[in-house]
Amino acid sequence: MSKDNISHGSKGGETKLAPSEVFDVPDNVLHLDAREMTLLELGFRSWKGRAVRADYVRSRSRVFCLFLVLRHAGAKLGEVLGLDERRHIDLTKAVILLGREGQQREVPLPQSVCRELKGLIDGPMGVGLEGTLFHLDPGYVRRIFYERAEECGLDRKKGAPSVLRRSRAVEMLRNGVPLGVVRRVLGQASTDLSAVYQKWSSGDVKNIVRRMALEENALKSSARNTFIGHIRSINRDGVLADVEFKTAEGFIISSVITLESLYKLGLEPGVSVSATVKAPLVAVRPRKGNYMSARNRVPAIVTSIKQTEVLAEVSGESAGGTQMCALVTAWSIEEESLFEGAEVEFGFKALSVVLHAV
Repeated sequence: MSKDNISHGSKGGETKLAPSEVFDVPDNVLHLDAREMTLLELGFRSWKGRAVRADYVRSRSRVFCLFLVLRHAGAKLGEVLGLDERRHIDLTKAVILLGREGQQREVPLPQSVCRELKGLIDGPMGVGLEGTLFHLDPGYVRRIFYERAEECGLDRKKGAPSVLRRSRAVEMLRNGVPLGVVRRVLGQASTDLSAVYQKWSSGDVKNIVRRMALEENALKSSARNTFIGHIRSINRDGVLADVEFKTAEGFIISSVITLESLYKLGLEPGVSVSATVKAPLVAVRPRKGNYMSARNRVPAIVTSIKQTEVLAEVSGESAGGTQMCALVTAWSIEEESLFEGAEVEFGFKALSVVLHAV
């Protein structure tokens, strides 16, 4: 990854850091960035959804669940193919047990992955697979993974299970997970393999401190929807400014603010920002339903719906873990056919996005 993310504009001779990334990944480390990872997961979902015959649905559901486990656990393909899901996966605790006897490690799984696994294990497709859910031919698995990458327009090699493992390591490191924790998740005895994913620059310490400040600032907000990222572009007219920033997961969020606010916050391309959106200002629609006119749209899976006679709170989670919440009318739940597990888009206008700078 290049150093183009560092701006060398200065005030008083001081170099100004554009903290877009916590660190750089060496060019020889093949991995998927947040956008590519989301693209690949959506590709797997689409491939699974196209199955019609029962045996195809079952086969593709197994491979899709295998992909999710590899993507989120950072496991080796061989580790997962040999698992007995009845003994090595605890859906109640949301953990998976990896590694050989005596050297086993518990790795947390997102609730969204646990829901997919539970649906397959407890559903009709899981009958007869008890203990052998992931017992698939490794050659077949690799071929399917390569094909999904190509279908998404990615380099074929980026579909390899080993690339998913490296990508998970990079993802954790970018999100501030200590190197020792990353090693434990990956089951590495030495720091060497994890360390090659990082290439520290002279400004990294400052970058990390800024990122921590942004996260602390986000936690203090009462808004249910919070994003952290760095500014990509700013367009101005005589009164307003249209600010676009990119989140860690790769979403492009737009906010329209006054020029006075722009200058007061000291915003410019490369500067880190956090943004909040109140739940009543967020709409939610089925991903394959009516077109949403909102400029900002976040694809997600509905994780919960809390409803009264008048209002409903719809919570969701994107493929990369971004949490979303919308407060909508109760009748819209039925009208839009919303339910837990539904594929939706959360949308909100640029004028609803409140920016914060550090």
